[in-house]
Amino acid sequence: MNNFQWIWQYAKSYSRQLGLALVFLLLNAALIVINPLLSGKLVDVVIDQQKTEWLVPYVSIMIAVTFIRTIIRYTYQILFERVGQNTLFVLRQDMYKKLQELDFDFFNHTRVGDIMARMTGDTDAIRHFVSWVVYNILECVIWFVLAMIVMMTLSVPLTLAMLVVTPLIYFFTTKMSKEAHPVFFEIRESFSRLNSMVEENIGGNRVVKAFTREPYELEKFAKHNEDYKAKNMASAKVSATYLPWLDLFAGSLSLISLALGGWLVIRQQMTLGDLIAFNGFLWMLNMPMRMSGWLINDVQRFSAACIKIRQMLNTKPQIPIAAHSEEVTIRGDITFDNVSFHFSDDPETEVLSRISFSVHPGQTIGILGETGSGKTTLVNLVARFYDPTTGQVRIDGKDAKSYPVRQLRENIAMVMQDIFLFSNTIEENIAFGNPTADAPYIREMARIADADFFISKMPDGYSTIIGERGVGLSGGQKQRISLARALAKNPAILILDDTTSAVDMETESKIQQELTRLTSEKTTFIIAHRISSVREADCILMMEKGKIIEQGTHEQLIAKRGAYYEVYQKQLGLTTAEKGGSN
Repeated sequence: MNNFQWIWQYAKSYSRQLGLALVFLLLNAALIVINPLLSGKLVDVVIDQQKTEWLVPYVSIMIAVTFIRTIIRYTYQILFERVGQNTLFVLRQDMYKKLQELDFDFFNHTRVGDIMARMTGDTDAIRHFVSWVVYNILECVIWFVLAMIVMMTLSVPLTLAMLVVTPLIYFFTTKMSKEAHPVFFEIRESFSRLNSMVEENIGGNRVVKAFTREPYELEKFAKHNEDYKAKNMASAKVSATYLPWLDLFAGSLSLISLALGGWLVIRQQMTLGDLIAFNGFLWMLNMPMRMSGWLINDVQRFSAACIKIRQMLNTKPQIPIAAHSEEVTIRGDITFDNVSFHFSDDPETEVLSRISFSVHPGQTIGILGETGSGKTTLVNLVARFYDPTTGQVRIDGKDAKSYPVRQLRENIAMVMQDIFLFSNTIEENIAFGNPTADAPYIREMARIADADFFISKMPDGYSTIIGERGVGLSGGQKQRISLARALAKNPAILILDDTTSAVDMETESKIQQELTRLTSEKTTFIIAHRISSVREADCILMMEKGKIIEQGTHEQLIAKRGAYYEVYQKQLGLTTAEKGGSN
């Protein structure tokens, strides 16, 4: 399926409007013929034959035709624009829906700026094609063919002389099309990189200012901006190479008409009125020739946009999300059976290796380990953000892959390491996973997360609108609101990824006490760096380089005097000398 057939799949829903627009376009083309012919009649009948009684009727008809054509052309332009906007609406809906279906693997390898370029610049190029380019191409083709037919009736020799430049026009437009296609694709790629750089800089503006790196960022932007300008200048160079030739050949039509047409009038092989009428049709040949270069540019821009959008729409998620209406209830019995995992783009590096453990409903699993040891990846397998490369994750005795993804995640709530809050009220952020939650329930979850007291002190309390990504809140406040959001979902499985790292020890202790009471029937995973966060867990996994090197309760691991014990000693502040002295 080529790009034109593909976009027709979206536009065909509005085929009635397109059909009506096409009827108006054809009617407009038919009316175009009238005025040039009447201009010839004015010369031959009114001036040469002195039949002045025809002056008013001819002029009146010409004025009426011009007025009617204006209305008709405006109507079909509006119809095409409406179809273009509706097509763009449906296309954007499909693209956004696809973004919701795609999994972590896609977002790991696709720049945000690239996605934004597809959602904005690329979609607008498609709208421009449907709304403007299509009817201009149709106009040019219809005008050209119609003009040739009518001009043949006026003078065959003169019309054939016009056709002499047509092969040259075709040659240059073909060359221009071939050279323009890769250039517009490069423009699109450069725009994507520019978008990504700006989006990243805006998101990290506090880091830039904190490290006084504004000059560096300006220089980096200048390079991307220069590249984007260079790509557009390359496009302009293609246009500059071919458009003057197209304009030259289009302009040569008037010269041929005047020279050869004048000679034919002198030899009385055509009337002066016919030559006037013939010249009145020249613009119908001239305009398509002049427009061909610009239309080719727009078609190539459309094609480049289609490639990227279709690529995204055709991307298949590694973990497909199928429609499923059946309710799935999960108790939270989880088993990792010899699970290993590597990312699809790096099969040589195992992120997790031969992981095995079990956890039962109501139990808490603590996970400790250095940065990069695979802690977050492990819990991501529970929620099926990824699937194991080998081995099996079983939930309530069934392979996690056998559950519909959305139904599985309905039973899981996560507080992720990278906290994200929406630009909305605090109340709606907390109720994000449970939209039916009432105000007292939301407030209770906030109290358990030790967030109620600072939320209540805000100017609008729970109705306070927080900035993008939680700007204006401290790290600890964002963590506690994020925790309240997870608790409000009331899941069977609760995953807390470094949830209390930004709060003080006293606050963490209060939160732990409340969580112990609330999660007595939930399966809870707690990823932490502080032993105090996982000390009361039913089982603690000590991870290193993607492997579980120790597991057991706090007391069991202390007794082993292994890696966990060393971390415990360091966090207590006991040095080797102090330990030796105590012995």
